[in-house]
Amino acid sequence: MLAMNKFKILGAAVITVTVSLFVTSCKDKRSTGWEYAPNMYEHIAYDPDQKNPNFKDGKTAQLPPKGTTPVGFVRFDYPNGNEGYEKASAEVKNMMAITDKNLADGKALFITFCAPCHGAEGQGDGEVTKHGFPPPPSYSKGNSSRGGAMKDLTDGKIYHTITYGVNAMGSYASQLNPDERWKVVMYVHHLQTL
Repeated sequence: MLAMNKFKILGAAVITVTVSLFVTSCKDKRSTGWEYAPNMYEHIAYDPDQKNPNFKDGKTAQLPPKGTTPVGFVRFDYPNGNEGYEKASAEVKNMMAITDKNLADGKALFITFCAPCHGAEGQGDGEVTKHGFPPPPSYSKGNSSRGGAMKDLTDGKIYHTITYGVNAMGSYASQLNPDERWKVVMYVHHLQTL
């Protein structure tokens, strides 16, 4: 009699599991089931490209108020052009300490971002010059397209050029943050002495 009850209980359990598997497998195939944290999938915040009734123009992505500076952003208030270039030359100085680590970081950044055009030693013999692009001037022997010898470039002139670009060189402001730009400036000064 005890063995009979065990078989009835086992049979009922097997039938229950089979029926529940059958019922749950017939659900909508697009359903992902229960959500652990629904706010991660159906967030309350507006996406930048969504309409937003909270603003007069109906846009979620708004321009920041005039005169504000984002957290962590460093302003470089010198306009792109010769006037800003000359003003930066006179006023902008590298405040970062010249250390072995900063020079090593500057070299690594220079090799990554600058050497393809300027060459590893800053002689204007980078890889792109072998493919028909005009060579940039040598840091130690060449003359700047804006006038003067490349070996005499100041902190401000180099930083301005990295930030805005000049001639065929584009801006590197989106690839190098201000600290990285200063490290490259340090390394360029080293290359000017070669």
